[in-house]
Amino acid sequence: MKIVNPVLKGFNADPSIIRVGDTFYIANSTFEWFPGVQIHESKDLVNWELITHPLDRISLLDMRGNDDSGGIWAPDLSYCDGKFWLVYTDVKVTEGAFKDCTNYLTTAEDIRGPWSEPIRLNGVGFDASLFHDDDGKKYLVQMEWDHREYHHPFHGIKLTEYSVEQQRLLPETGKIIYNGTNVKLTEGPHIYKLNGFYYLFAAEGGTVWSHQEVVARSNDLYGTYETQSETFLTAFYDGDNPLQKCGHGSLVDTENGEWYFAHLTGRPWHHETESHHDPRGWCTLGRETAIQKVEWNEKGWPYIVGGKQGSLEVDAPIGYEEHPVPSVNPLDHFDSKELNIHFNTLRIPFTKKMGSLSERSGWLRLFGQNSLTSHHDVSFVARRWQSFDFVAETKVNYQPFSYQQMAGLANYYNSKHWSMIQVTWQEDKGRVIEITENNRGIFTSYLKDQAIQIPDDVESVYFRVNVRTQYYTYSYSLDGKEWVEVPIVLDSAILSDDYVLQTYGGFFTGAFVGLVNIDYSGYRLPADFDYFKYEEA
Repeated sequence: MKIVNPVLKGFNADPSIIRVGDTFYIANSTFEWFPGVQIHESKDLVNWELITHPLDRISLLDMRGNDDSGGIWAPDLSYCDGKFWLVYTDVKVTEGAFKDCTNYLTTAEDIRGPWSEPIRLNGVGFDASLFHDDDGKKYLVQMEWDHREYHHPFHGIKLTEYSVEQQRLLPETGKIIYNGTNVKLTEGPHIYKLNGFYYLFAAEGGTVWSHQEVVARSNDLYGTYETQSETFLTAFYDGDNPLQKCGHGSLVDTENGEWYFAHLTGRPWHHETESHHDPRGWCTLGRETAIQKVEWNEKGWPYIVGGKQGSLEVDAPIGYEEHPVPSVNPLDHFDSKELNIHFNTLRIPFTKKMGSLSERSGWLRLFGQNSLTSHHDVSFVARRWQSFDFVAETKVNYQPFSYQQMAGLANYYNSKHWSMIQVTWQEDKGRVIEITENNRGIFTSYLKDQAIQIPDDVESVYFRVNVRTQYYTYSYSLDGKEWVEVPIVLDSAILSDDYVLQTYGGFFTGAFVGLVNIDYSGYRLPADFDYFKYEEA
């Protein structure tokens, strides 16, 4: 049995992995997508199933107005005292001198909830984790942000004691315990107490091609910490490794005493006209989760089995039988009372203001709200791209009476980078099909006066997107049988971290595909979607 990486495909960054008894859990960042924090479960480290999103209500997570790639950064999941502890950061500002954020703590006896109302901790920096020492004390470990332009913004790793009785941090105990290496951008800290040492694992180099994970240790929790002579994990020096951007992760042991490290990674692709070294590639699936096997040398330092660059295939743990998980149904007919667990919405929850699964039985109704450029009220129900090649499809019933109204199928990275095929309206044609794109905030209508007129006797229109790694195209059908591909070829790279990074600082998610209804006229015109299909090639 082999672990085949990445184990969590598509946007699943900053993994926090733990084991409780015979079950493994991974919590991942979700940034501006609601509900917050993805948690997957596994019995063998090979097969993983998405089981819950803990931050499923506004009292736990209010992101309305958050920046692109703001929201939930690097949640930390732990288990102690008979319950799960989840520390998470809600980032409000992503670019510029400041990182306005708040760190919270919530707990639950069951991983599926209910989760307690949040305890506000602090805002001194992001990537916070909770360390449970064996003497019963607890500590928040986090990077500290420094806005002063004459300092490096990543000030160091800070440790602050947390009082369970008072449900607050004790700021007088706070101390910078580690400054990192000269690679800098030290973040994502986790502390483990093993064999008499406190081991500090931390990410460095930024979550790009230069990303890495380092390990330091100390006899005393507050330091001084000695850094391991060799970088623990990085693909920076191996541009041809299929797993790139390796770093930012956490450590877990098995019941039989083996060790594994879950970390983020990206899988770049290249246009046929490009060198494979410059540019280094485009990661349209965002930052994914991989798992590497870890062993310890004679001096007590950890190392990655197979090389510090990370491997596609890793030996599964000894003594574990394979536990397959249910496959995800590619077709959703919207027959449930709740959205499929693989669907997310932007910043705000799916409520009656956004839509309904009951007003028209077997259909998803979305009420028109803000455009996809908005950071507030957007009616967009979407799921991750999890393959380089897939087809997504829907059927929409929509009767617009203004060009300010448009509904259809969209592919989205953030508010400045997206495209859609839509039913909309033109003065001279009535209902039409149009393809639009937002690229670095510049909006383009591709068909314009050649928009495809919808006959009056056609009630519903079918839309399809065909993604083939480097490019994607949209198709439509008026009867669900005869399909017409629109001859507009869109570059998938525009929906990648790496493309967005060229002009914007917020680049932490991945591409999504889903259903959208825009009505910025304010009339909230509904659009009904009969089904959604996502089928990987």
